[in-house]
Amino acid sequence: MFLYPLLFGPNLHETVWGGTRLREWKNMAADGKPIGESWEVSAIPGSESVIANGSFAGRKLSDFTEELGERVLGRSIVEKYGRQLPLLIKFIDAQQDLSIQVHPNDEMALKYHNKKGKTEMWYVIDAKPGSSLLAGFKQSITPDEYCRRVEDGTICDVLARHEVKAGDVFFIPAGRVHAICGGILLAEVQQSSDVTYRIFDYNRPGIDGKPRELHTQLAAEAINYQVLSDYRTHYSQAPDQAIPVIECPFFNINVMNLSRPLQRNMKQYDSFVISICMNGACTIEVNGQEESTKVELKAGQSCLIPAEIADYTVIPASGGTKILETFINEQS
Repeated sequence: MFLYPLLFGPNLHETVWGGTRLREWKNMAADGKPIGESWEVSAIPGSESVIANGSFAGRKLSDFTEELGERVLGRSIVEKYGRQLPLLIKFIDAQQDLSIQVHPNDEMALKYHNKKGKTEMWYVIDAKPGSSLLAGFKQSITPDEYCRRVEDGTICDVLARHEVKAGDVFFIPAGRVHAICGGILLAEVQQSSDVTYRIFDYNRPGIDGKPRELHTQLAAEAINYQVLSDYRTHYSQAPDQAIPVIECPFFNINVMNLSRPLQRNMKQYDSFVISICMNGACTIEVNGQEESTKVELKAGQSCLIPAEIADYTVIPASGGTKILETFINEQS
């Protein structure tokens, strides 16, 4: 069975805090609904990605990886995670502030939900002037103080606020309290999990007009109260190469600002690779195939390159491209 880089159909999610930028950015017709998230590559039950190109078009990603397993995901990935994609890739458009929230680690998520925990990272694609996000505590507090501040609505007073611009990166390990605030468009890479504990939501109603559920006690158990001096991830800005940004047990992230072609032989990692186009456009051409295999990516599009063919060249269009490259390194 001949494999190729996979593109996926639209997978948009309406939210109370969403806006209109995702449809505009992805060249989709407006429908007036507040779209907060585009699930770019997903194996979450009920919201799976559907392949949109080539001979596998119309197939759910989860069914595809269940059938082909290590050819798509990589042998080491299947051995550790099984035959389902262990990552979830999103674009998020925050027209309004998201709720204050925290995610459990693997142990807690398994205990209470029989699911994986959620460690994630954010790459800011665009931010309106003065936009900010919340990540971590700016001062030490106790669990008792946390509960009191949630009750009286002052929890934001002890969270670290960070003004952001395009290119900023934040690593959000399980247990770190956080919130994306209004005016930010970002890419999110996370463990494949939908477990979120909502701490505070500004007393606003949800899409259905009813108060949104809070998870105060579960969040209290999940929170890491450690205070750091700097929550921002710093990385170099060298052009025309893959710059490591995040290396953690759950995923690796590289950023590429390209004005000329760059070959990426990723077979050593025995992992799928997800390429996320955040600016400009490019062609991804698989190397070493008997017949040419190419896909074109524009800003707002993502593709999954199966582990079996993860030797490819990224060819930027005129004007260049910015790519977020995601894989899992089980070889280290």
